[in-house]
Amino acid sequence: MGRYRIILKSTAMGLSGTIVLPGVYFLVLTGVSGWEFTLSQFIDFWYFIVSLAIGFGIQIGLYTYLRGAIHGQTASGKVVAVSGTTSTAAMISCCTHYLVNILPALGTAGIVTLVAQYQVELFWVGLIANAAGILYIGNKVLKFWAAHARKEHPAVLQA
Repeated sequence: MGRYRIILKSTAMGLSGTIVLPGVYFLVLTGVSGWEFTLSQFIDFWYFIVSLAIGFGIQIGLYTYLRGAIHGQTASGKVVAVSGTTSTAAMISCCTHYLVNILPALGTAGIVTLVAQYQVELFWVGLIANAAGILYIGNKVLKFWAAHARKEHPAVLQA
């Protein structure tokens, strides 16, 4: 795969990730609490939601780029999965306290109340996880290209 093709594919995947994450947010929140509440939460927390989505998209783009650049050698997708899950959880956390209306028999009221109480903090945890994921994958890309420039095997990617 040519370098420009890798960049194009990585950019497309990153943009897709940026779009999919808010899509999941809107889908879950609308299903749980309705469209009006979803819209009001988005208006109140748009800066967190957009930041989380952009960070997730950057991670997907970097991961896709790294994977394409090394032509199938192993690279850890765990960071993307973990921080993507954290981002989604942080975005959805703003609505979970409304699950108490449909799940009281399951004994989740305490957990839902706790999550609702710390929703802004959960957004921050998601942003920190995003930043850590970007730094981790970005570091792997830089190490790969440094090894490639020295014509070494990119063993630095193993971990």
